[in-house]
Order: sequence, then C-alpha cells, then structure tokens
Amino acid sequence: MSIFSKIINREIPADIVYEQENIIVIKDIFPKAKTHLLIIPKKEIATINDLQEDDRWLLADMFFVAKKVARDLWIEEWYKLSFNVWEKAGQEVMHIHLHLLSNI
Repeated sequence: MSIFSKIINREIPADIVYEQENIIVIKDIFPKAKTHLLIIPKKEIATINDLQEDDRWLLADMFFVAKKVARDLWIEEWYKLSFNVWEKAGQEVMHIHLHLLSNI
C-alpha cells in the first residue's frame, strides 16, 4: 500500500485541498513551487505505464480536477502539470499522481 493510499484511507494526515469520489488533491510536503499540489486517483496504479484501457476516464478526471483546482486558486493562467514515471524520472511514490505547480 502506498503512502497516498494511506492518506486516502485517513491513516496518515495530509493537507487536503480538494476531494471527490475518485480523486484527492493534497499539498506536496516538499514543494518545488509556491503552489505545488498532487492530484491523486484513489485507485492505486503504480505508474503511467500500468494504466489499463478502463483507466482512461480516471486520467481524464485528473486533468479536469487540475483545471478546477487551478481556477479555484485563481492560478488558471499560470500553472503547469506533469507526471514523473519511475524513479529515474523522479517518481518517488509508486502511485500515479499529477503535479500541479505554479509560482503564483
């Protein structure tokens, strides 16, 4: 079980920014920008390479949540999104998550 699953299950605390049925958004504990959020599906999938065809809807939801959160934080014109895939690319937790970063 990943640390993100433990956050989703409320086994460990996190600064939750937004939550819906299938996605949770938390503040990154080691931010790389003024705003650094992690958009995490509640379904545990290790990496982007592990996505299945029926996960398409989940990936789309992650992007729509990013759009909503950016708008809610008034940064919709100043943010970037990124995925890291595997350790060599910087993925530290083997549970997919979308980084939303902004210096606003």
